[in-house]
Amino acid sequence: MSTITVLMDTTLVVIFTWVAYKTGQILWKYTPYSYPNARIKAMEARLFNEQKLGELAESKTLNNFVMNLEDSDYKPYLGNLPSLRAETIDRALEASLADTYQLMLKILPKRTSAFFQLLLEEWDVRNISSVVKAKFKGEVARDYIHELGTLIGKVKAMAEAKTLEEILVILEGTEYEDPYQRLLLKEISLEEFETELYKKHYSKLLEYAHSRKAEEREILEEFVNLKIDKINLVTILRAKAHHLSADKIRSSLIPGGKMNRKLIETLLNVEDIEMALAELDSTEYSSILREVREKVMVDISAFERAFEKYIQQRMSELTKFYPLSIATPISYILQKEWEIRRLKAIAKLIEDGLKPEVIKKIIGEQL
Repeated sequence: MSTITVLMDTTLVVIFTWVAYKTGQILWKYTPYSYPNARIKAMEARLFNEQKLGELAESKTLNNFVMNLEDSDYKPYLGNLPSLRAETIDRALEASLADTYQLMLKILPKRTSAFFQLLLEEWDVRNISSVVKAKFKGEVARDYIHELGTLIGKVKAMAEAKTLEEILVILEGTEYEDPYQRLLLKEISLEEFETELYKKHYSKLLEYAHSRKAEEREILEEFVNLKIDKINLVTILRAKAHHLSADKIRSSLIPGGKMNRKLIETLLNVEDIEMALAELDSTEYSSILREVREKVMVDISAFERAFEKYIQQRMSELTKFYPLSIATPISYILQKEWEIRRLKAIAKLIEDGLKPEVIKKIIGEQL
């Protein structure tokens, strides 16, 4: 009897240890998302629907536009504009987006908040590449700066730099120093410089995604690979429109993505945009083309916008499968960026004097 008792006791200990371990795993995985995701869902409920955007399109003046946003989360950013222009409204909306990123960094679990830091760094890449291109072309660089990212101070200093060499000093110690130095030495072109920055950035995103476990890894890999496919497909389509060679296009592509090598090589070697789109009909991206195929033939940005909406939809789907996960904040930040982009467009179109019905049509086409 004593032997049976010992065996039963040992079995119970093993069972309770296993249960405690699995419970600990569940708590570690899901509990940290309970508060932030509940807060994000409340913020998501305040995003504008199409009716509200239509009302904003009817503002007729920028003053009315700002007044119509007084009951929204944008009020604190629009309350003390130095002047009422589309440019100042644009910067105020970007300040709102910057604070949204900072909120994500603050409330999300430490193990995943770092991913949003990397997403914020993408704005550094955009700013640096835009400023450098403007400087090389003799344009006003500050006009291309977004008030977002982790290097705003350096980017603004770059825009005010008197010489191209001065920019190298500003970038000293950053990961962007070496590519810029190679650009100055004429070892790479402006286009290759920009591609290299994006390759570095997406390599970091993929490395981070691969380092996660279970559904966090699944969600992040899906998100990053979709973003890479979007960039690569837009690059291919634009290159086809300019009749560039397969070798030239290949060097501009970002490593990674969901598309296999065979499909990419096929796309690189087709004759034109129409044939490239036909090849995509047999992929998961066929749904993207249903509504915009004709538009893409004359405006490739229509494909880019449609792909961005597809990424939003995929992240929204993943929030249903994994409600307590990083899918929820990713889905929200994508929707927030989309909303702000459309608000900026409305403000600019109002300033340009377009009629409300025309603005509604333009904004509607951005769906």
